[in-house]
Amino acid sequence: MSIASVTDMLRVAPSHPGSTPGSMSLAGQLRELRARLIRSALVLVVAFGVSLLFFDPLLALVLGPYNQARDLVGADTTTSAYVAGATGPLMLHLKLCGVAALMAASPYWLWQAWAFVVPGLLERERRWSRVFALVAGPLFIGGVALGYYVLPKGLGVLIGFTPDGLENLVEFGDYFSFFTRMLLVFGLAVELPFFLVLLNLAGVVTGAQLGRHRSIIMMATVVFAAIATPSTDPFSMLMLAVPMMVLFLVAEVITRAVDRRRAARALAQVRIGD
Repeated sequence: MSIASVTDMLRVAPSHPGSTPGSMSLAGQLRELRARLIRSALVLVVAFGVSLLFFDPLLALVLGPYNQARDLVGADTTTSAYVAGATGPLMLHLKLCGVAALMAASPYWLWQAWAFVVPGLLERERRWSRVFALVAGPLFIGGVALGYYVLPKGLGVLIGFTPDGLENLVEFGDYFSFFTRMLLVFGLAVELPFFLVLLNLAGVVTGAQLGRHRSIIMMATVVFAAIATPSTDPFSMLMLAVPMMVLFLVAEVITRAVDRRRAARALAQVRIGD
């Protein structure tokens, strides 16, 4: 394979003179998709290689909540983490570094996905997507950070159920799945109120509708937190439900303000027409 063919595979812009990204044929769009997928895969491979160099700090970061939970239960309960099987250590490296690479490279591959979709969007839809990119990312990171803070308390409650005379053994693969599921639940949960704001901007829901169903939304939030929280302890449930309730109230305030502004604009247009 020549260097020119490799360069052509990685090209996302149209190769035909006078063509534009927004007017490509189906074959051109498929070539662009292939190029963006290859680019994202290459960045993921590089990120995976770099994460292997930082395996020890990554492992300490993942085991941090478990070590804190072990300190919380004290000497009353004996617990230790272990890796099962002959291939367990290798899978530990691959799984941990793979997830770290996926998260570290997420700004790039998400940008590649967004850049592929943007040419087909209207200007108003592009504006909403920019708002989403600016707000959704920090919200997700904040939710993940909250989940990381709550996780030791939830683990402490679960490990504390170990009967006297028994030792609690935590297999790392199971723990890592629990760890990632907990953080994803918290990260995605705080995005839900933001989606309501986007739906309001799109004209799907109004602030008045959210106000009428406020009690139902709050009750559904508690039920969602109880079901979605992997640790199932009351502390983790409340730490997820309370911020979501606050964000839903903030979303209602924002949507009502948007509705008032939209109504004032419509009234002004009517007066101009008269």
